[in-house]
Amino acid sequence: MTKKVVLLDYGSGNIRSGERALQRVGADVTVTSDFDEALNADGLLVPGVGAFAACMAGLKSVRGDVIVDRRLTGSRPVLGICVGMQILFARGIEHGVETDGCEQWPGVVERLQPADAQPVPHMGWNTIDVPAGTSLFDGVDKERFYFVHSYGVRTWELNDARESVAPLVTWTTYGEDRFVAAVENGPLAATQFHPEKSGDAGATVLENWVRSL
Repeated sequence: MTKKVVLLDYGSGNIRSGERALQRVGADVTVTSDFDEALNADGLLVPGVGAFAACMAGLKSVRGDVIVDRRLTGSRPVLGICVGMQILFARGIEHGVETDGCEQWPGVVERLQPADAQPVPHMGWNTIDVPAGTSLFDGVDKERFYFVHSYGVRTWELNDARESVAPLVTWTTYGEDRFVAAVENGPLAATQFHPEKSGDAGATVLENWVRSL
């Protein structure tokens, strides 16, 4: 059965490239900000490009934070990409401004701190350190993925002991800086990299997610 996926349109993100990437892996995709459609789809993809504060303002303008929370309360899958992943955390700090996120996970999104010779933003292909038991990276755990960002989650703050099933956290490094590349946490998953820009490996990640819906 074809899975129905809503790509949430809240004014931020690579909407069309994300739509095409999902269609290529067999999803029936609707790009919309409609509350009920987003709430009831088999899967919800939350994109995000730009500043944390601007993305949160856009998300709240369409009640996207409520949609995400209600879907997860009902164990309905959500996938965040790039800043769409970052806003799932408790807060973001950019240029000294602190903004509350969706608070699905504790933790702070902050500026990357690679070695002095490494430029920010981080743009390019990275391998990732995938934990055992992953489904998102099934078949592509040794591949490289495309990142473009200046901020990330550099410390995982969730106490896994309080979870019945511990979240699966994937890491990567840029220069000397280590940060979260992806998380799988029950119905909630997210990637800091752009699967829609990551060639066949990224397509497999999206296909794995769609198949899990």
